[in-house]
Amino acid sequence: MKIKTEKAALTDQETRKEVIDCLLEYIPLETKGASSQEDLYNIIIGAASQIDSVENAAKKLKKSYSGKTVRNYLAKLESFKQLENQLNLALISKLPRRIRKGKHKLAIDLNLIPSAWKA
Repeated sequence: MKIKTEKAALTDQETRKEVIDCLLEYIPLETKGASSQEDLYNIIIGAASQIDSVENAAKKLKKSYSGKTVRNYLAKLESFKQLENQLNLALISKLPRRIRKGKHKLAIDLNLIPSAWKA
């Protein structure tokens, strides 16, 4: 019997791309100038995933927003409750249907070492 082997996990870069694509689809932000929404999310996700400041994450992306500009965009968000609901809908939308239905046991292996994502 031949066993089909599949790639079971995403790489850091693939995970980052999936997260940013999901955010762009469900939580679009109006941006101005040469930088894009994708740049903005790259900074935010980079800072969060690497336990870093927005300023340092912004510096890592060439031709990007400054940390101050990113914080200004975040300050314009009207309702964090609405944002939380949008994030929850975005996350749920990416779950396979068989996982969305029913109850499941879940185990989490918490790793406090920042990943090596590169913007």
